[in-house]
Amino acid sequence: MYKLVRWLPLGLLAIHIGAKAIFSGKSLILDVILYNLVWLISLIAITQSPLSNDPIGIATISLAIGLWGCGSILNSYGDFFTLPESSQLIAQLSYTLFYPLAFIGIPRLLYRGRKLNPIELLDSAIFGLGISSIITAVFLTQIFPQDLNNVSSQFFSLLFPICDLLLLVYAAVALITHRVQARGITLFIGVVLFSTSDLLYLWLAINGSYRFGQLTDDGWLFGIVLIAHSTWLRQKKTERSVVIHPVFIALSVFISPTLLAIMSLRPGIFPSYIVVPTITTLFLAFIRMSIVLRQARNLGEEKVLARTDELTGLPNRRRLIAELDSFSQTEGALLLLDLNEFKPVNDKFGHEVGNEVLQQVALRFGRSLPTGAVLARLGGDEFGVLINGDYETTLEAAFALQATLSYPINCRGNAISIGVSIGHVQNDGTGNLLERADAAMYEAKRTDVGVVQVSQL
Repeated sequence: MYKLVRWLPLGLLAIHIGAKAIFSGKSLILDVILYNLVWLISLIAITQSPLSNDPIGIATISLAIGLWGCGSILNSYGDFFTLPESSQLIAQLSYTLFYPLAFIGIPRLLYRGRKLNPIELLDSAIFGLGISSIITAVFLTQIFPQDLNNVSSQFFSLLFPICDLLLLVYAAVALITHRVQARGITLFIGVVLFSTSDLLYLWLAINGSYRFGQLTDDGWLFGIVLIAHSTWLRQKKTERSVVIHPVFIALSVFISPTLLAIMSLRPGIFPSYIVVPTITTLFLAFIRMSIVLRQARNLGEEKVLARTDELTGLPNRRRLIAELDSFSQTEGALLLLDLNEFKPVNDKFGHEVGNEVLQQVALRFGRSLPTGAVLARLGGDEFGVLINGDYETTLEAAFALQATLSYPINCRGNAISIGVSIGHVQNDGTGNLLERADAAMYEAKRTDVGVVQVSQL
C-alpha cells in the first residue's frame, strides 16, 4: 500500500501528460479532475510517508501544496464554468500563501525536523531577496513589461516572480549548506520545476500567448510530485546548520542601496517596482543588525553579571581573582575583610535585614576607599580590596575601613553593631597574595586585633 501511494502521483502525472499529448483542446476530465487529482494524491503521499518524522515539516509543506491546489481548482474550474469575480482574487491569495509555508517546510524536510534557528531563516531571506532583486532588475524587466493593466495584475505579477526567485535561492542555499543527498537533490529539482513553470506562465500570460490546458501547466505538477517523492527518500540525520558566509550577506545588502541609487540617478532605467524587494532587503538587514547588536549587548551584560555580586552590585570573587593577575605587577596591597558578629544579626533579625546590613557595609567601605581601589564581595560576609600604594598608604586604608564600622548601622529601626577583621598583605612579588591575606585575616579574627599584616604572623 505504501509503495502504491508513493508512486501513484507520478503515474497519474504520466497519464495526464500522455493524454494531453494525444488529445488537444480543453477537457473537463483531463484539465480539472485528473489535473487536480495529481496534486491531491501527492499531498496524501506526503502525509503517508513512513520516513517523515517531523509533524511541523509535513504539516507546513502539505498546507502549502493544499493552498496552491485550492487556487488551481478555482482557476481550472473557472475556465469551464462561471464563477464570481472574487474567486480569482481568492485563487491568487491561495497561490501567494504557498510561499511562506514552503519557506518553513523545505528546510525542515532536509534537516529531518532539526529546530531551525530564526537567524538562519533571516540570513537566507536577506540573501535570497538581495539576489532576486538584482535578477529582477537585470533580467526579468527584459521579459515582463513595466506597465501592466491594473493594480491587481501589477501586484501579483511582481510578487510571484520575486517569490519564485527567492524560493529558488532559498532551496539552493539549503541544499548547498547541507550534506547533499538524494532527498535534497530531488526536493531541489522539484522546486526548480515549480518555480520555472510559474515564471514561464507569467511570461506567457503577460504576453498574451498562454492557453489554458497546455503542457507547460504540468511543470507545476511535476515539481509538486517530486517534492512529495522526496519525503519518501532516506535522509541521514545531521546537525549541520544553514550557514551563509557573511560576505554573501554583505553583498546582498550592498545590492539594494546600489539599485536604489541607480534608480535615483538614472530614472527609468529600472521599473519602479524594484523598490519593493530592495526596501524589504534593507528592512530585513536592519532587523538582522538589531539582533546582532542586542546579542552583543546581552553578551556584555552576561559577562558583567558573571563578575558582579547580585546583592551589593560589587565585583565578585571571580572579578577579584581576575584582577590579581595584573595587580601582581603593581605596588599595592590585598585586603581581606570578614565581618564580626554578623551571624547573630541573621539569627535575630532575619536574612532580609542581614542583606540590608551587607548593602550598607558595602556603601561604607566604598566611600572610605580612594579612587582606583577595587572593592569586591567574595561571598557571605567576606569582602576583598585591591588598593594601589606603598605600605603606609595601604595600611592606613585598612584602618580606615575598620573605622567605618565603629558606629552602629541603622536598619529598620534597629541599631546594629558589627566589626570587621582585616588581613593585610603588601604585594612584594612573593607567594600567593590571596592565601597570605586569608591567613592574616583569620589571625585578625582569632586575636580580635582588627588589622593583621603578614609581617605580624
